[in-house]
Amino acid sequence: MPYVPVSAISRRNLLEIAEGRWSAVHTARPDLAPALDLQRRLLGIVIAVAEALDGGRLPRLSLPPRYVAAKLGRGVPVLAGEPIPVPLPLLTPVIGQLCDALADGGAGDAALHIKQAIDSGAIEPGSLLGASLSRNQTAIRTGATHRGLAPDLLWLVGELAVSPYVHLLQQRHLAQPVDADLRAAADAWNGGYCPACGSWPAVAEVVGGHRTLRCSFCAAAWELPSYACIYCGEGGETFVTAAPDEERKDRRLELCHHCGGYLKTIDVAQLSPFPLLSISDIETTDLDVSAMEHRYGRPALKEFGTGASRA
Repeated sequence: MPYVPVSAISRRNLLEIAEGRWSAVHTARPDLAPALDLQRRLLGIVIAVAEALDGGRLPRLSLPPRYVAAKLGRGVPVLAGEPIPVPLPLLTPVIGQLCDALADGGAGDAALHIKQAIDSGAIEPGSLLGASLSRNQTAIRTGATHRGLAPDLLWLVGELAVSPYVHLLQQRHLAQPVDADLRAAADAWNGGYCPACGSWPAVAEVVGGHRTLRCSFCAAAWELPSYACIYCGEGGETFVTAAPDEERKDRRLELCHHCGGYLKTIDVAQLSPFPLLSISDIETTDLDVSAMEHRYGRPALKEFGTGASRA
C-alpha cells in the first residue's frame, strides 16, 4: 500500500520519545546542542498546538471522497487549491511564541521584526498562515522582502505555526479512507511529492526494507512502486545511492545526476510520528552538507491546480 498510516501518539509519549532522540543526537553530535535546544522549544509549541487542535472544533471541509479520488488520480494532492479556513484564534498567538523562541535561539532581531510586523498589522496572520498552508512560497517571500523581513525565517514561522493543522487535515481526509475509490486512489499514488499537501519529503525512512517517503510539512508517509528519483523519476545509471560515511551505511543519499536532486534516506526501527520527523532531519544535516558540496539540491515546491471538478 503506497500510503502508509502513522499512528498518533499522546503528547506525553511524544515528549518522552523526543527527549530520548535528542539525547542520542547530542551524544553523537555535541556540536548540535544549540540547534537541539531550539528545536526542543519549537516542537514543544507545535505539540501543544496539535493537542489543542485535536481536542477542539475545527472547520468542516467539503471534500467528498469521489472528488478527492479524482484529484489524486490526476496527480493533484488532496489539499491543493482548496479554500481551507484557518483556525486563527488558536494559531495566531502561536506565531508570536515561535518568533520569541527563534529570537532566543539565535535569530535575534530578525525574528522579533516578524513578530512586530504581525502585532502591528503589517502582516495579516490569516494571509501568512493561508499562504503557508497552500504552499505559496512566492507570496511569502515577496511579502517578506517588501517589508524588510527575512524571507526564509518568515516561511519557517508560517510553516511551523500551521503544520499541526495541516497534519490533522491529512489524517482526517487521507489516512485509512473508508471509501473504496479513495482508498484505491491513495494506493495508486506514484508521485514523489506529498499526496496530501504537495510538499517534498524531508527524508525517506526505511523500516524493514520499506522505503517510506515522509512529508516535510504534514508528515504524511507513502511508498512508491519503483526505486527512482522522487523529483524526475530517473531510475537508470544516473540515479545512485551512496553512504558518505562508510561506517554509517544506515544513513544514505539518493543522488540524481539527471536533475541534480538529492534525498536523505535513513534506516529506522519505526516511522517518526508528527512532529518528530524534524529530529531525523536535523540529525542528518551532515548529509545535506555532503550533497550540497557536490552541487546537489532540492527543487522548488510544485504548483498545482485543483485538477478535478466536483461531482
